[in-house]
Amino acid sequence: MSATALAPRHGAARWWSSYRHMLRFELASQRQWLPFMLIIQILLSAGMAVLYGFYLPAIPPQLAAFIVTGTPALALIPIGLMSLPNVIVNRRIAGNYDFVRSLPVPRGTEVAATATVFTLLAIPGMVIALALASWRYGITLHISPLIVPAVLLTSLMATSVGAALGHGISNPMLINLVGNLLTFAVLLFTPVVFPPAQYPAWLVHLHEGLPFYNMAVVLRDALSTGLVAHVGRSYAILLGWTAAGLGVSSWIVSRRG
Repeated sequence: MSATALAPRHGAARWWSSYRHMLRFELASQRQWLPFMLIIQILLSAGMAVLYGFYLPAIPPQLAAFIVTGTPALALIPIGLMSLPNVIVNRRIAGNYDFVRSLPVPRGTEVAATATVFTLLAIPGMVIALALASWRYGITLHISPLIVPAVLLTSLMATSVGAALGHGISNPMLINLVGNLLTFAVLLFTPVVFPPAQYPAWLVHLHEGLPFYNMAVVLRDALSTGLVAHVGRSYAILLGWTAAGLGVSSWIVSRRG
């Protein structure tokens, strides 16, 4: 019996088999860049972990706890919103974007495989940033088992939205502008490492429906006690944004195919 006859042709089995093939393809195509991106991710995350200590030499314990438990979100966001869209745009420039779309696999498997690789790429920098921030500010973490779904969901959300941006915007300059603008807005105007009470009420209400504040909420809940509430709502919002990002990416790829 031939290998073709053994390959699943329909349903979930075909999707899973195609996903595994696309995951191997993604790792192989990015193998020369993955170590470099990993190093950059670690250095960037470590830098953000100690940055606020230079601006705020006397940090109250509660604020220090917010900074430490918000650091993982700051580490996960750039890899999904900046690195991933640029990789997709660079495929267009290199001329292999259409080749990837021509492969005989379900369109959603390409998006899922790319999101998986960049989710895994983001985790080492997040762990190092969290350990460094905890040491730098003298905060003892209370890590619960919820850290696993919190990290996976927040990282997948960032990569799914980044994939939607990369597939939806073909201009390299525009994708760089959007990625930098989002990162700038998150660093300065989103209650990720500072308590929401320090922001205007209208801005907090706006961020309650956006993903970045809710990323910090679920991660903070998994790393501490008593700092956040309404965590279930944040999980639901993140699931919605993740589904939207993956759905938009798959729809764009299918429509252009």
